[in-house]
This record gives sequence, C-alpha cells and structure tokens, in this order.
Amino acid sequence: MSAATTPAGERHQSIDAVRGFAVLGILLMNIVGMGLPSFAYLDPTYAGGAEGADLWTWAASNVLVDGKMRALFTMLFGASAVLIAERAARSEGGLGPAQTHYRRLFWLLLFGLAHAFLAWYGDVLTLYAVAGLLIFPFRKLPARMQIALGAAILLLLLTKNVWMSGQIEALRAAALAPGAAAETVQAWRETSMTISPPPEAKAAEIALFQGSFADAIQARANLLGLFYAFLFPTEMLPEAVGQMFVGMGLFRLGFFTLGWSGRAYGALIAFGYLVCVPVTAWLAWLIWKSGFDPLTLHEMQVWQQLTRPFIGLAHAAVLLLVVRAGVARGLVGRLADAGRMAFSNYLMSSVLTSLVFCGYGLGLFGELSRFQLLGVVAGVWAFMLGWSTPWLRRFHYGPFEWAWRSLVQWRLQPFTRRPAGAAAAAG
Repeated sequence: MSAATTPAGERHQSIDAVRGFAVLGILLMNIVGMGLPSFAYLDPTYAGGAEGADLWTWAASNVLVDGKMRALFTMLFGASAVLIAERAARSEGGLGPAQTHYRRLFWLLLFGLAHAFLAWYGDVLTLYAVAGLLIFPFRKLPARMQIALGAAILLLLLTKNVWMSGQIEALRAAALAPGAAAETVQAWRETSMTISPPPEAKAAEIALFQGSFADAIQARANLLGLFYAFLFPTEMLPEAVGQMFVGMGLFRLGFFTLGWSGRAYGALIAFGYLVCVPVTAWLAWLIWKSGFDPLTLHEMQVWQQLTRPFIGLAHAAVLLLVVRAGVARGLVGRLADAGRMAFSNYLMSSVLTSLVFCGYGLGLFGELSRFQLLGVVAGVWAFMLGWSTPWLRRFHYGPFEWAWRSLVQWRLQPFTRRPAGAAAAAG
C-alpha cells in the first residue's frame, strides 16, 4: 500500500509484485467471510460444505493460504513504513517522516472504518492504522533486532493461545464431569458459543446480509462489535505488530528488494514447503479426522500460527526469484501493477463482492458452496489484473491511492499522465 506516498519513478518492482500477489491471495480467504456466515471461515461444516470439492477447497486454503497471505501483506506494510519514512527524510521542503507517517495512518483509519461498515467487516486497514502507531518509533532499530522483536511478540501470542486452549479443554472436562457445578456448566455453555456458534446465529446473519443495505450494515456492526471488543486487542493487534516488525527487518536486509542470494531464498523456500507445509497439512488432517470438533479445530488453528509466516514468505521467495530471473514478465508486470494499486484493489474487491452477495445486489450470501466461491474469486482476480495496467498507463496512481496521497499532503496531487506527444512538445 505504499503507492499512496511513493512516486512512480522510485518503485521496486519486486515489492509491487509481491504486494499484488498478496492482495490477490487474501481474497481466497476473505471470500469465505464475504459470501458465507462468518464462522464458516474456520469450520466448513458450519456453512459452505465439508465434502468432495468443498472439503479439498478448505484443506488447500487452510494449508497454503489461511493466514499466510495476510501475514505477507502485513509484513509488506511494515516494510512500506520504513521505505516511506526514508523517502520522506530525503525529500526537501515536504513533510518529514513522522508527519507523513501519522497523517497516513489517520486517513487510513478513516478509510478503514468506512470500509468495515459499508463493505467488508473483515477490514485490515483499521488494524494497520493502530499497529502502525506502535511500530514507527522502532523503525531505526537494527534489522535483526526488529525481526527478533517481532518473533518474540508472535511467540508470546502463541504461548498465550496455547494456554487458553488448555483452559478451554479443562473447562469442558469439568463441565461434563458427573456432578459438575451449575456455574461451571454455564461457563462452558458461554465459552462453547464462542468456538461453535448456535444455528440461530447463522440464520440471523444470512437474513441480514440478504436484506437491505441498512440490514447489511447492521450485520457488519454486530460482527465488528465482537471483533473490536475481543479479537482486536488480544489477537489481531499483537499479531499485526509482530508481523510488521518482521517485515521492517526483512526489508532492511534486502529480502523484498532481491538483495538475498539465490541460496538464501532457496533455503527459505525449502523450509517453508518441505517442513512447514507438511506440518500444517498434518494439523489440518487432525482437524478433519476429529470431524471438525470445535476444540480440536481451535487448538490446531492455534498451532498453525507457527508455520503461517514461513509459508507466506516461501510463496514470496518463489515470486522474487521469478522476478529476478526475468521470466513470465507479462504476469509479473500485471502483478506489480495490481500491487501499485493494492489499496484500490483491496477496497474494490470488497465493493464488488458485496454487490454479489448482499441483498442490495445479487443476494447470493449463503447460497454458494466453498468451491463455488472460487468462481467469484476468479472474476475479481480478472478484474484486478485487467484494470490495473491500463489504468496506470493513463494515471499516476490508483483512484484511492491518489485520494489518500492528496489527503496526506493536503493538496491535490498530479493524477492524469500527460500524453507522450504533449510532453515532448512541451519540452
């Protein structure tokens, strides 16, 4: 999302291509929450189907995509914070690094809140705005210290979640034991609803999203209340901060700008695909073998936090080697242009899918299976890859990047490119 503050002539195609890849990949998981009741994101038996093609769609997404693309996107945001601060420090007469950063975050927060209520309750922009406040003072730490700090935060989060899983397991055992106290049974009932919502919650969510525009806003407000009250401070924020620190350090070590050796990229790919993917697949198999038991599902999802960043970085390393080799240039160029317009593409994907699924559009919320949702993904991907390149031939920035940059600078920025002939005549 650095396009909002990065002149077109000073870009790294490698970063843009990875960002474009990540914004496309995020949709593979977001589409589940966009088109199905929210808990289906975790449990395919809740909605969307858990047999045949639907099961394989869940399994492939769980192993290769879930949390991996978001981790990569978040790392890139941390990298962009460093990149933009460095460019602001070199500019003469413009905003300084801190002023640029905090203005960007202020407007990003407002964009994010509007996006969350009007289009997609799973918005990450508000999260990035808050996490960005916390990481900026540490941008000048040594790169390896930034990575170590990020890793420590992520390990602390994992430790907390493992402990909580144990507490939930103990509570269930106590509540199901003969002669369990009434308060213990009630505590288990309340806890079990957080890891396995009742059917009436699903029906109410479907009814709202298939209703009017106001109904859809109400549905998003209900879900956002849960997110902001519980998940945001305890799960989403520490994870984002940790991943941003890792991204800052990796950027400064040259990972995203092709500064690593082929052997180093290869080692990361090997660890991600030969170690982390099999471990994640085994955890997914345990979930399936349990019949998607809510406690097993929750526990295995917790342990998958260990492997997610490495698989996401392995995906990025493959693409970075492709960029370095100069092969598949047409696809790489399309991905890079989609990455230059990642802010616009992220928001537009939510607008398009809301029109597909909500009652004020086609009203398909809850109607498609998990596998069928991939058809919607393919259509939005075609849109992202199809419009970004021709748009950037005519304009300096994507529409939302331009608006964001103009708001940060508090003056309208150049938008339309001058035709080559006109520029030559003027010269």
